[in-house]
Amino acid sequence: MCIERFLVSLTSAITRPQEITGSPAPEDVPADGTAIEAAGGFTLSHGDEGDAPAQQVAGAGASADPVKDYLKLIGKVPLLNAEQEVELAKRVEAGLFAQEKLDTGEPTGRLRRELEILVADGARAKEHLVEANLRLVVSLAKRYTGRGMLFLDLIQEGNLGLIRAVEKFDYVKGFKFSTYATWWIRQAITRAMADQARTIRIPVHMVEIINKVARIQRQMLQDTGREPTPEELARELDMTPEKVMEVQKYGREPISLHTPLGDEGDSEFGDLIEDTEAVVPAEAVGFSFLQQQLRAILDTLADREAGVVSMRYGLKDGQPKTLDEIGKIYGVTRERIRQIENKTMSKLRHPSRSQLLRDYLD
Repeated sequence: MCIERFLVSLTSAITRPQEITGSPAPEDVPADGTAIEAAGGFTLSHGDEGDAPAQQVAGAGASADPVKDYLKLIGKVPLLNAEQEVELAKRVEAGLFAQEKLDTGEPTGRLRRELEILVADGARAKEHLVEANLRLVVSLAKRYTGRGMLFLDLIQEGNLGLIRAVEKFDYVKGFKFSTYATWWIRQAITRAMADQARTIRIPVHMVEIINKVARIQRQMLQDTGREPTPEELARELDMTPEKVMEVQKYGREPISLHTPLGDEGDSEFGDLIEDTEAVVPAEAVGFSFLQQQLRAILDTLADREAGVVSMRYGLKDGQPKTLDEIGKIYGVTRERIRQIENKTMSKLRHPSRSQLLRDYLD
């Protein structure tokens, strides 16, 4: 505070030395079958196989449970075998190629009509392939529940990843579609969680590091039966212990100040947090008296002397000014202002004046 700095400067010649402290100023798609196994750990319901997917999705009634409605809806779409997936993927690829030709070229006549037919057929194949794999999204979305996003929101984000997988699927490489799509679905869900699930947004790359640390921490807890230390986690993750603790700090969820406490819930967490900015009544009264004493002492000085000291230490507006700034105000050099300041401070250090302020430094 400016007034405190003024008092210390004022009494430095007549009191013991004071210590003044201040605050300084796509990874690659896996070639093994792990994704297939992960995607296969749920029961698939074979519905009416004779109906087209679009017709089935349009024919369900609503209930009070939207999740149940959605699961019932997608359960009516028959699953696809590998041959059907390849056939649909070929049609999707042909449709995308035809659309590109329409966008980049100017085909006319019969060629344009044929391209438009291919585009429409590719769109139908894409829709069929998406709807036949919606249960895969539900299976993967279940693993991310309870992390800040609603289940249906997780499914919606996963569906966007599924659509992207349909557009990027390369049937020539021989992967089953569920193996390929699993990576895209997981990526869409985890990125959406990084952007939306936290009250304070954390960059996606940091979220991935946080999840990695949490995964290793759970694994070591299972292996050793106790919580691993930052040093142990650092060795496993090839990080420094300081970096591990920093990542763990970023991964903490914020706590609402309105969280109820106690069995009755009659108090909140915020009631226990000290307000460091609150003004203590005794200090407010003391500060008011200090300002009165300062004004009384400055009134014993000449106007220019009082003005120089007030501006130099920011006693009026809390903004100390430099010698150059004060010199421009009075139309004199900075050296002259320094001389006035030194002369005035010598006057103020006289016991007749400084004695009144010494008690405020205790």
